[in-house]
Amino acid sequence: MSTYRINHRGVALHVEVSGPESGPPIIFSNALGTDLRIWDGVLQHLPAGLRLVRYDMRGHGQSDVPPGPYSMGALIGDVEAICDALDVKDAMFVGLSVGGMVGQGLAVKRLDLIRALVLSNTAAKIGTPGLWQDRIDLVRAQGLAALSEVMMQRWFGRHSQTGQIANQTRAMFEATPPEGYTGVCAAIAGSDFFTPTSGLRLPSLGIAGSEDGATPPDLVGETVALIPGSEFHIMRRLGHLPCVEDPGSYAKLLTDFATRTGHFKH
Repeated sequence: MSTYRINHRGVALHVEVSGPESGPPIIFSNALGTDLRIWDGVLQHLPAGLRLVRYDMRGHGQSDVPPGPYSMGALIGDVEAICDALDVKDAMFVGLSVGGMVGQGLAVKRLDLIRALVLSNTAAKIGTPGLWQDRIDLVRAQGLAALSEVMMQRWFGRHSQTGQIANQTRAMFEATPPEGYTGVCAAIAGSDFFTPTSGLRLPSLGIAGSEDGATPPDLVGETVALIPGSEFHIMRRLGHLPCVEDPGSYAKLLTDFATRTGHFKH
């Protein structure tokens, strides 16, 4: 695995790449309040030969934490800079939650970079500006720990809200810099991709968790249906982070989709 610090307009982004440089690329974009480690389990189940690119969103993980608020345009520009720096084109983009919003925006702006799109536990529009402002105010006043209990209930199915995986994810969430978290909240609050996403024409797969309390299946399905010919899959008994709860099944969905679209050949 190779590690990079890629600069986009003064913000250094932490990027990890594994697999052969000549392999078909897959880009992973993580959820608000998480970092690239949410894909660890998935990578272990993917076939060899793929070029796997993961990064920490600005304000998260080991990437820089510039002063907020952030714009969705800046988040999209960050991935654009990573792709250009690593000479990544025709990638399969896997975006979870806000990462899926970034994927929609990147596909609209730079279709040369993306040949297939996975919209996981996401939507064209998530929440309302008022909801996000309340979230920002709470985190600024009390920190992320004030949110962690309710977030774990939304992020995991009922059978896995306790235990090692949930505890590790809670620790990751609570370690997120508040400035980075609220900065991305502001980007989500100002974003509505219904019109641009309805103009996309590329192979697309939607993934939802049946017990997702953040982006319920109906919301995910509504967004995926905007793209003609798209596929939609509900993962039963799972929440907002199916890649963490059941990485093996999640990896199989990605592998099968990559194979069907011709992105990857066994």
